[in-house]
Amino acid sequence: MPGPDNIFVLTESMTKGYRNGIAVSIGLCCGILIHTIAATTGVSIIIQKSAMAFAVLKYMGAAYLFYLAYQSLREKKPTIHLEAKEGKGENGFWRLLRKGLLMNVLNPKVVLFFMALLPQFVVQNSLPVGWQMMVLGAVFMVQALVIFSLISILSGRLSTYLNNSQFWKVTKYSKVSVLGLLGLGLMLAKR
Repeated sequence: MPGPDNIFVLTESMTKGYRNGIAVSIGLCCGILIHTIAATTGVSIIIQKSAMAFAVLKYMGAAYLFYLAYQSLREKKPTIHLEAKEGKGENGFWRLLRKGLLMNVLNPKVVLFFMALLPQFVVQNSLPVGWQMMVLGAVFMVQALVIFSLISILSGRLSTYLNNSQFWKVTKYSKVSVLGLLGLGLMLAKR
């Protein structure tokens, strides 16, 4: 089941081109690096044990998803000239990278996922635990970048259909609905 990261890469690539989707993907993977470091150093345990820390992270993530839904609602139908416009202007590489990074870091489910997943693959009588977790996180980050990039490239090819007004409306309101529902689901999520 695709999560908010996959869906955001898909819709960003469809509406603004595959290069924008890849920039967001790199940001999402930088977030994976932060989660790996947090899991390795034990910061994620604090978030798991503290109801208030979890709630703050959860509500910040939900607010960010609602913000992205609002931004999507305000989008105007573009005139598709992707070769000339991708990666420039208001959707520059660093802005998109930061957007992906924030989306990933503010997702408490990713924190819990890393805290629950990484330790299960740590082997006794091998490298130090911290090193093993960093390697596992790096492997996860590489595979995530490959998957996100493939989603970007494949869905970016659909952007040619955006000149069709009906397709644009369906895509835009689907993006708004999905981001809003994901924000609501995150806001209502239990530990």
